[in-house]
Amino acid sequence: MESDEHWSRERALHTSIFWSQTLLTERASYYNTVSHRISRHLWGGHVNRFCVKVLVLIALGGSLLPALLGAGSRQSSLGTKSAAPAQDLTALKSAGSREAPITIEVFSDYQCPQCRVFYLDTARQLMQTYIPAGKVYYVHRDFPLSMHSHSREAARWANAAAMAGVFQSTEETLYSKQDQWGSTGKIEDTLASALSPADMKKVRAIEATQGAQIDAAIARDMALGESRGVNGTPSIYVFHKGQMTPLPPGGVNYSLLKQYIDYLLQQR
Repeated sequence: MESDEHWSRERALHTSIFWSQTLLTERASYYNTVSHRISRHLWGGHVNRFCVKVLVLIALGGSLLPALLGAGSRQSSLGTKSAAPAQDLTALKSAGSREAPITIEVFSDYQCPQCRVFYLDTARQLMQTYIPAGKVYYVHRDFPLSMHSHSREAARWANAAAMAGVFQSTEETLYSKQDQWGSTGKIEDTLASALSPADMKKVRAIEATQGAQIDAAIARDMALGESRGVNGTPSIYVFHKGQMTPLPPGGVNYSLLKQYIDYLLQQR
């Protein structure tokens, strides 16, 4: 037991050192992407991008980045109901092999701008590299925030799509076309323009008949997140060799995450 505890402390120390050495330098370039996305998605590009960058830099220095990124990416989820017994949809919303040495679990809100940034710039690259290589198992968890008026409905459609076997294409559509359905609330129309008629028919049927099961599945994800103290999105956890490590709040870019994954894969 003593040696196990020593190894656990040593590994935690190494992980802390890794993040302290890399986070600041990587965030320096990452804030450019973030500031651009915030300006474009929150204010339609009508705010001077320099002003937005200044705000992001201030947030970085004052540990306020999670509140600024994603316009509501950090808020407690009040009134969450207890999850009823339901089919576990986790596997249907995951990618890769469960036998992979690393599991990355992401609590996300489809209407959160910063979740979109993380998905488009980081998660998609994982799906082209470490996931097909069998090194990472990627798990999506629903955490719709009450301040986003359409996020829970989007999560319902995504879970229906998972049950229909078209989760990944639906997830791609929801994030890439977030501006479109986020402003109009026409999620069904947005998905119908991307999925085949046959697939959309299945998704519609499931969404219409399996509502209670879908709501329970979403509630289970949220309850799990709340048990870990999650109150904003994206919240990302990395599992390796029995250890769970929360990543810096607000998401990380692919370059930084790649360094961390490679670091973990080198551990014996």
